[in-house]
Amino acid sequence: MWWGGRGQSFNVAPQKEEPEMGLSGPKSVQGSGMPEPRSHQLGSCLASGCLPGEQILAWAPGVRKGLEPELPGTLICSNLRVTFQPCGWQRSEETPLSSEYDFSLANIGRLEAVNGLSRVQLLRPGSLLKFIPEEILIHGQDFRLLRVGFEAGGLEPQAFQVTMAIVQARAQNRQAQQYAGITLSKAGQSSVSRKPPIPLLETSEDWEIERKKQGARGWRLSTVNERFDVATSLPRYFWVPNRTLDSEVRRAFGHFHQGRGPRLSWHHPGGSDLLRCGGFYTASDPNKEDIRVVESMLQAGHSDVVLVDAMDELPSLADVQLAHLRLRALCLPDSSVAEDKWLSALDGTRWLDYVRSCLRKASDISVLVTSRVRSVVLQERGDRDFNGLLSSLVQLLSAPEARTLLGFQSLVQREWVAAGHPFLTRLGGTGASEEAPVFLLFLDCVWQLLQQSPAEFEFSEFFLLALHDSVRVPDTLTFLRDTPWERGKQNRQFNTYTQVYTAGYSQPPAGNSVNPQLSVWDWDLRYSKEQILQFHNPGYDPEHCPDSWLPRQQPSFMVPGPPSSLWLFSRGALTPLNQLCPWRDSPSLLAVSSRWLPRPAISSESLADQEWGLPSHWGACPLPPGLLLPGYLGPQIRLWRRCYLRGRPEVQMGLAAPTISGLQAELAHLQELLRKWTPRISPEDHSKKRNPNTVLSQSH
Repeated sequence: MWWGGRGQSFNVAPQKEEPEMGLSGPKSVQGSGMPEPRSHQLGSCLASGCLPGEQILAWAPGVRKGLEPELPGTLICSNLRVTFQPCGWQRSEETPLSSEYDFSLANIGRLEAVNGLSRVQLLRPGSLLKFIPEEILIHGQDFRLLRVGFEAGGLEPQAFQVTMAIVQARAQNRQAQQYAGITLSKAGQSSVSRKPPIPLLETSEDWEIERKKQGARGWRLSTVNERFDVATSLPRYFWVPNRTLDSEVRRAFGHFHQGRGPRLSWHHPGGSDLLRCGGFYTASDPNKEDIRVVESMLQAGHSDVVLVDAMDELPSLADVQLAHLRLRALCLPDSSVAEDKWLSALDGTRWLDYVRSCLRKASDISVLVTSRVRSVVLQERGDRDFNGLLSSLVQLLSAPEARTLLGFQSLVQREWVAAGHPFLTRLGGTGASEEAPVFLLFLDCVWQLLQQSPAEFEFSEFFLLALHDSVRVPDTLTFLRDTPWERGKQNRQFNTYTQVYTAGYSQPPAGNSVNPQLSVWDWDLRYSKEQILQFHNPGYDPEHCPDSWLPRQQPSFMVPGPPSSLWLFSRGALTPLNQLCPWRDSPSLLAVSSRWLPRPAISSESLADQEWGLPSHWGACPLPPGLLLPGYLGPQIRLWRRCYLRGRPEVQMGLAAPTISGLQAELAHLQELLRKWTPRISPEDHSKKRNPNTVLSQSH
């Protein structure tokens, strides 16, 4: 996890009794051998990479353990993070960030103090340390471990102080709820000259450009939620059918859970439309005109409509949270699971099972979208979790543009950030009981696709790791708020924001208002040029770029559906529906709990087999251009070792390195191990082994 910024300054908290230091290392008092105390503001510190307003609370010399060899340095606690700075290492302006040495306070999952072989104390926020620690262990929620042993010889009080400083800083840390992110002025950038790397979809212009890029001619931009008075969890703008008036949209959305009615997620170039919406609000009493509008929006001009129960066959939020907790406990270096039982314990977490379920369902939905010209509607009660996951995966499987670096970032911004995924709640930032890392589950699914089809993706595993680690970094508001309304209110994007619900409000916010806040996509402010270069996949095949894809509205492989056909997709099969809405004479299947639905027999063949015939016939009827069908059986789903086992350096060696220099480092390490493990042999034996004829004869 790398975080911080260039050209920023930080303060050192004034302390009268404790020596302090900057991140550039301690200074010694002449003749004493002790660090020189400093309590003044350090000012601009280009080599620190600190966030604005950061204060050093305590520090202590120590040795980072768990590495070969062990690494001497200094453990530093600030009001925002814990840093281990190795001796002789300094941050530079070009590389101000470090995934190896920095732990944000929000990322600390567990803190343990150790004294001797048997004395261990778990330190929760507000705890009181009962002894002077010889060693502390910081377990990160991102699967990393920071293990630091403290030096003896009169420095024990500093070890106690820095440990207690971490405990107190965690108790007082409310960055997830209060931190306002880095403004462009603090980052040394001009809000006028700097342009977001991708459209943040905060203006009507951004949405209109995206609509035209997708070729969605049957859709228009709706401004009905411009003041967030329809739903605060929805973006200010979204796409609705051309013939639907905003007054009709407002009434129709009132009959869906949390006001999240049907709207376009993605338009397939072959003609199909992928929609998403919340569950039907069955307690409402719509009139016939409202029912007609709802049905018209769901059909979106198509005669063939498929309603997809997004939660069917997928885990609940509680299941995802429990699986992630079990996975983190299993992958930490101090796991008590025996090596011969480790794989069984991994299966017991159910995490890989949930990844498999998500990929299978997304694969089926992508077949629904690409095999017929139809309207496919993803329906989830809250429309803020698995709808975003499935919609994103379907676009990755069906659209080569979404597999580019910019395309993927735009996809996440549109389907997760702008769509109102509750990042703060799902990642545990609010303390609510609804914590569930759905977005991290999505990133694991993307990694599986990257491993199975590496030439299809422009971005690398390194980029996915950077995005994975950014969700717990308090430097932008991208992942620190639950809704676009909260995000816009926090960064004061709209001057008239407090008048959103005022009766006398007449003028809407300016459509071209500029957001002066940084987003997570401003990588150049937090990563060096060398690191950003690693975001690109060297194995990406340019032939898979969007320019080589099929032209818009090409109907050669898409077949119109039968007239007025309504379907429910559940349990891998299509079931006919008599109607779309639950307010007619008989309720729609999706209006009742899924446990009461009649379960069709699960076919052993996938939906792709049903739509296109068996795989043996795919030669006569090839898959649509650009479509990927992932593997999700048995060993095809793998553990993301570089992410989940990053706290074990010995496991990381031998994994595919993202750069040539990384490969050279791993090769040198393996050669060194080979020299240590290979028994000494005589020069004659050595020459024989180098003789090709000898090698061939030995092989025979």
